[in-house]
Amino acid sequence: MGDINQKITPSLWVEKDAKAVADYYLSIFKDGKLKDYRRFENPPNEFSSDPGSFETAVIEIAGMEFSILAAGPLFKFNEAVSFVVNCKDQAEVDYYWEALTADGGEEGSCGWCKDKYGLSWQVVPTEYFELIHSTDPAVRDKAMINTFKQKKLILSELK
Repeated sequence: MGDINQKITPSLWVEKDAKAVADYYLSIFKDGKLKDYRRFENPPNEFSSDPGSFETAVIEIAGMEFSILAAGPLFKFNEAVSFVVNCKDQAEVDYYWEALTADGGEEGSCGWCKDKYGLSWQVVPTEYFELIHSTDPAVRDKAMINTFKQKKLILSELK
């Protein structure tokens, strides 16, 4: 797997097929790469006579490593952990929004959505932060009020 350059690596626990999950995220984040994939057989132990197996993958997307563990349905994603995709413009917002909500993903409000695995993402144009942090209360208020009215963030409506 090589050197570990990242101090903290998010680990995503999924039910099955770490390779398919890795391929899914790599299909959305085009600059990504699969860094490692492994399948392990559990040895028989005192808790189970059926050894079973699990898989791991490591992907790098947007310069950040993610570890994927496919080890059964024990844990599910929830909104307590999510990722923000900072987008340069509306076209990039549209691309990530469509990609992440396709195939069983869900639209949320205020730029939030879930992908088909249930992982939460907020897809945000970077200019949005300038608007909500503006020193002009009219600009700030308009951006905030319109944020609450939207699912996918539409930058032209926030200005």
